[in-house]
Order: sequence, then structure tokens, then C-alpha cells
Amino acid sequence: MYKGIRKLKDFFYSKFYIELIIASVLFIVAIATDSVIQIVISLLYFMIMLEIVRAVMSFLREQRVKIRILIDAFIILTLREFIVNVIKINKENIDSFESLLSNSTNFHILIFSGVLLFLFMLRWIAIFTSPDKNNNQKEIP
Repeated sequence: MYKGIRKLKDFFYSKFYIELIIASVLFIVAIATDSVIQIVISLLYFMIMLEIVRAVMSFLREQRVKIRILIDAFIILTLREFIVNVIKINKENIDSFESLLSNSTNFHILIFSGVLLFLFMLRWIAIFTSPDKNNNQKEIP
């Protein structure tokens, strides 16, 4: 019984319930209005703005630019563009590699995939070459 109360206390202490409630409400609204993709795209825009503000505030406080924050913003932006191209714009089937090269929208999907891989590689390099590597170890989820 004590473990159950402890788990419940930890759940409310971690504020995870707030995230769970917000996500549930957004999901219900998205399903009810049939706008799941639009809400995802809007949330990605919001995350991009958060990352940019975080980068500016970090620059103002520390007088240096944290590349990791900017790379995160570009990853989110690329994911947004990838989602828009795959879901909203693309009406073609991707059956083979030749179909990727024959249609411009499919070619954009291929390019965004490569850009995402490159940005994730940059993110990995930025973590391991950061001047404050010890502080980053605590921040990485």
C-alpha cells in the first residue's frame, strides 16, 4: 500500500500529469475536429519558436551561441517540412527508388531524409564536442 501511495506522490510531484492532461485534451480535440496533422504541425512551429527563444536567451546570458539548441530547432523545422511533404502534399506512391527521383515531391522527401540524418549526426557531434560536456550529460534525455 505504501508503495502505491509513493508512486502516486511521485507522479504528481513530477508534474507528469499536467503533460498527460494537455496531451489527452489536444488528442481529443484533434480527433474531434479531424485536424491531427494540422495540430502536429502547429505544435512543431511552437517548438521551433521555443528553441529560437532559448538560443537567444542563452546568448544574452552567456554571450555565446549554443549550437546544440540551434541544431534542435533545425531538426524540428526539417521534421515539420518532412511531415508536410509526406502527408499533405504528396499524392504519389513511392514504390521504388526510381519513383523517388522521377517526382519532385518525392525527391524533396528524399532530400529531407538526408538532411535529417545529417542534422542528427551534427547533434551527436555537438553533444560530444561541447565545452560544457559535463552539464550536457545531465540535460540529455
